[in-house]
Amino acid sequence: MPLYAYRARNSRGDSIKGEIDAASADALATQLINSGSTPIDIRETQPKRDSWGELQRRLGAGKPQLEDLILFCRQMYTLTRSGVPIIRGITGLADTTRNIVLAEALKKILIELESGRELSSAMSAQGLLFSPLMISMVRVGENTGKLDIAFQQLAQYLEMERDTRNRIKAAMRYPSFVVVAIMAAIGIVNVFVIPAFAKVFEGMRLELPWQTRLLIGLSDFTVAFWPYMLGLGIAAAVGANYYIKTPNGKYRWDRAKLRIPVVGGIINRALLARFARSFAMASKSGVPLIQGLTVVARAVDNDFVAEKILSMRNGIERGDSLTRTAIATGMFTPLVLQMLSVGEETGAVDEMLDEVAGFYEREVDYDLKNLSQAIEPILIIAVGILVLILALGVFLPMWDITQLARR
Repeated sequence: MPLYAYRARNSRGDSIKGEIDAASADALATQLINSGSTPIDIRETQPKRDSWGELQRRLGAGKPQLEDLILFCRQMYTLTRSGVPIIRGITGLADTTRNIVLAEALKKILIELESGRELSSAMSAQGLLFSPLMISMVRVGENTGKLDIAFQQLAQYLEMERDTRNRIKAAMRYPSFVVVAIMAAIGIVNVFVIPAFAKVFEGMRLELPWQTRLLIGLSDFTVAFWPYMLGLGIAAAVGANYYIKTPNGKYRWDRAKLRIPVVGGIINRALLARFARSFAMASKSGVPLIQGLTVVARAVDNDFVAEKILSMRNGIERGDSLTRTAIATGMFTPLVLQMLSVGEETGAVDEMLDEVAGFYEREVDYDLKNLSQAIEPILIIAVGILVLILALGVFLPMWDITQLARR
């Protein structure tokens, strides 16, 4: 699509200029008029080459982060609540958004809107840039005339997602640092320390304990084959990353994450909170139950849990109640099942699930604050085992040398 440079005057008579992609000069003039500006001059121009941005797009980088989507939802809420036309508002957002991929998507959405499509349809045409939950909420907001409320709820939901992820990263920072330090220490001991002791023991011609012989054998193996071990480790990491991106690999990894000691329970409660929050938001916004479960299954970002939610949808299509289908999955805790049952009886499923989401979010917050304390004993045991191995393998022969010297 060609790039056009334009000069125009806005509704206050101020001169404005810029560059934008458009199908033709007439289409750009129409776009400017619809946004409340009077075009003065429109000329086709050559786009400026952004090597870094092009490289990012080719490598698949530059995808909008949660912060970008939160800012987009907040801005759209403000614009729609103020009564600014959508085309005019998105035009301004496309010119001011810092993220390259999001800015290009907004320009494409602008073209779709000018051709007569709805905002939700234009957003869904951008691939995986916008989640199904966002698209469904925007569609419901368009149908009910409450688009500003939809963007406000989306912004609040995404902010809670960002806070949860940041807390998880902060809680895992210390254990990750300790594990990396232990691995580095093992590598240094194998490559530098044990070979030095092996030369000393070899000169003494002592009968070494089996622990020392094992350490020396592992050290010799590491020194001789470390390039192959490094290459094998990199190949295994790349292969595992590729496998996880396949449908079967992602399903197995999502199921395995829930069984990890200490961390698996936190992930499970976080997924239950996400399910409850997104389902309550979709139900409160008027999304039909079947469509809401489909949207929530995609929003939880876990294929194993998504399969359970889709089985609930299939059960409801057969005529079962929401509570019975939830019990059949075997995934939900008694608290969730009780709140679903009460919500069905009183007709307030969204309110009950809001309570469930708040409870599990507080639980996850508490668990994350104490995650370091829960993992610390495991790390202490690992360090103790490492010290014990070094003590048995290195200091026992040193004790024999001391005994020989005394004799």
